Amino acid sequence: MELDHSGFGLEDDIIAQVLLSRGVPRDELDRHRSPSLRDFLPDPSEFRDMDAAADRLAQAILTGEKITVYGDYDVDGATSAALLIRLISGLGHNADYYIPDRLLEGYGPSGEALVRIAEEGSSLIVTVDCGAMAYDALGMAHAAGVDVIVVDHHKCAPELPVTVALVNPNRLDESDTGAAHGHLAAVGVAFLLAVATVRTLRQRGFFESRAEPDLFSLLDLVALGTVADVASLTGLNRAFVAQGLKIMARRENTGMAALIDASHLNRAPISSDLGFALGPRINAGGRVGESTLGVRLLTTADPDEAADIALQLSQLNEERRSIEAAVQEAAELQIEKQHNRAVMVIAGRGWHPGVIGIVASRIKDKTGKPTLVIAMDEGSAGQAKGSGRSIPGVDLGAAIIAAREEGLLVAGGGHAMAAGLTIESAKVEAFAEWLDTKLARDVAASSAGQSLSLDLALAPGGLTPSLVETLERAGPFGMGWPGPRLAVGPVRLVKADIVGTDHVRLIVSGKDGASFKAVAFRTASNEFGQTLLHGTRDKWLWLAGRAKIDDWGSKRQAELHIEDAAWADG
Repeated sequence: MELDHSGFGLEDDIIAQVLLSRGVPRDELDRHRSPSLRDFLPDPSEFRDMDAAADRLAQAILTGEKITVYGDYDVDGATSAALLIRLISGLGHNADYYIPDRLLEGYGPSGEALVRIAEEGSSLIVTVDCGAMAYDALGMAHAAGVDVIVVDHHKCAPELPVTVALVNPNRLDESDTGAAHGHLAAVGVAFLLAVATVRTLRQRGFFESRAEPDLFSLLDLVALGTVADVASLTGLNRAFVAQGLKIMARRENTGMAALIDASHLNRAPISSDLGFALGPRINAGGRVGESTLGVRLLTTADPDEAADIALQLSQLNEERRSIEAAVQEAAELQIEKQHNRAVMVIAGRGWHPGVIGIVASRIKDKTGKPTLVIAMDEGSAGQAKGSGRSIPGVDLGAAIIAAREEGLLVAGGGHAMAAGLTIESAKVEAFAEWLDTKLARDVAASSAGQSLSLDLALAPGGLTPSLVETLERAGPFGMGWPGPRLAVGPVRLVKADIVGTDHVRLIVSGKDGASFKAVAFRTASNEFGQTLLHGTRDKWLWLAGRAKIDDWGSKRQAELHIEDAAWADG
């Protein structure tokens, strides 16, 4: 390793600076360099209702009861359900699963479905990634005599539904330790329940004649669900993802390995792959295909079945892309009409509800504002479904719950960065006005605090695969723990063109003689992209963005994904 003048390794020094810039105290650098469960995992009993949930699940396993896991149809729901199914299987028992159809049943537990599951023999139902606000449905289940455990992470109201246990770090009556883990995805909460259940069974002598299940082997599921649900990668979530990526690289989960292969990754996945390659494929099943495909893939031990499902999910993902592009184009036509609004509320008739969350995310990124996209019925009346994405500092989930309590929504909930809703079509405009007023101050404060923070400035010759690999050691990166942003320059444009859908690709060269490729995604049609394409000839620039490794060619090279640019002095 190269050493600097003080005797410290330059690589270690760079990693330390990245960690310090993300708020890690200097005396905790070692703990954060390699985040482990040993250092970050809390005692599950600190969470409200965790012991009651573990006791009831352990009892069902000990007495051979029929258990059904009821999951949401997105990646967090699929990984949460798969985790509990694999746990229960590892304990020598079987669990059924139920994943609702997005279009026919919508989000959250259906009372009719819960009652039907009970009638088919299940005495215990565990809902994952849903249920925290399902008062009517869980009331029907209680009346039918079936026990329900809710494992969730979405915002809660003061009143809780009737359950055997409701485990959710975002309960308003949560302990201080539990509330400090409100950033967990549902799959993270499910893992804590797995730890608590195994401990309960151990205390009851269940493992005196059998081996304990390997809970670490479930961390690939936790990593995938956490990153795909855009949970903040701080604290325990960093440990979950860091360790989960190691498990994923071992390819011991047959379905996960097939998913990696279907994503055309020729290396072990990194954190960004979970959000941009693996997660969208699992999501495609629930969005435009068959909602159970994700759980089936992540729980099968049959390589042929896994390969078939992974291929099907990849095909559905391509179909989803096509549908999304059409909705995106229609939705963007409404942006200019709402430029004075703090919150974008965009609605259209005939839009596919399965892609509106993705479109909301795209428009949020483009405008820098919280965005809700609403799919309305083709007719003039009826209910509409909406999905929203927010920006840091603006709690969209809490606002949606408040709107529901105001009578503006039929149903709704979520967490700070994402939310869903059901609304009467006639109330969309009134809701948009209310939401704009409700969140205007928070959006203004968030926008005023925006800045482009840089971790490192370097000449073009310093942008190397070795540097990128060094920076990756300060990860995993994602929401709440952003990847390092570099300023590289001064550079001059060698070549500029448009590639793919609306992406600007540059070849630039520096005064040191080194050149590299840079890409500005989804910018070809806006002023920034046009400036890069046509307005930078014979001028020196600094480019700011995140460094990645391009390993598609015969030689691995570092490239820059551009977020901003500035003229160089002189």
